Amino acid sequence: MRQYSPDLTPPWKKPKPVPEVPADPGLVVEEADTGFCGAVIRCEAGTVTLEDRFGKHRVFPLEPRGFLLEGRVVTLVRPSSAAPPRPTRTASGSVAVPGARARVARAGRIYVEGRHDAELVEKVWGDDLRIEGVVVEYLEGVDDLPAIVAEFAPGPDARLGVLVDHLVPGSKESRIAASVTGEHALVVGHPYIDIWEAVKPSSLGIEAWPRVPRGQDWKTGVCRALGWPENTGAVWQAILGRVSSYKDLEPELLGRVEELIDFVTVGDGA
Repeated sequence: MRQYSPDLTPPWKKPKPVPEVPADPGLVVEEADTGFCGAVIRCEAGTVTLEDRFGKHRVFPLEPRGFLLEGRVVTLVRPSSAAPPRPTRTASGSVAVPGARARVARAGRIYVEGRHDAELVEKVWGDDLRIEGVVVEYLEGVDDLPAIVAEFAPGPDARLGVLVDHLVPGSKESRIAASVTGEHALVVGHPYIDIWEAVKPSSLGIEAWPRVPRGQDWKTGVCRALGWPENTGAVWQAILGRVSSYKDLEPELLGRVEELIDFVTVGDGA
């Protein structure tokens, strides 16, 4: 006896299968209902985030037949775990350049006060600095800054930028910074006593950075107030581990580092 399928819909009336496309970062699609067009920047469980050409972000559910790819209806699915998504932005928020090679180091430099400052700048701006060929060095303090700048001898092809902690009116640091002059050297700073304080408290799970009495070592005082081990090196590594991008840092630091990068690379037509 001849067997029949329970589905009696004629073949020409059946909907065509919709292809499934991995929502890989950088894929440009249009959301079918709203017409929002943008590149995939993130795909999580059940949602995909698109960024349009103006930098606006929208989050949409991963629904069947929900997107258009080059005019064709598709269903976006999460990328395979075997192929981790390639980031489209660096930790500083700049557009990532896949496969970009580090540029040969410039003669110009950026100096920061200490090792912790250098490690934080490297973690957030490292990709940008390598592409620009900018080397960051640390000074172990700025007491001898005028002599250091004079020895460096900044010039048109070797600009020097310096990032100073606690650069506020009336501070020792402000007086030292004011003594450095010249169009090829730039000294800027943030208001924080130490670079630790430039990390947002919310990124560390604390309400605020504690106030440490004058005359007491600031880092040790912070550890005591928060009940952290008084091993400042280990504590700093834990803090640094909680920083994943510019979003974990205070704006007062972000602007100054970007200013220094722009300053030492100005006039570069390469």
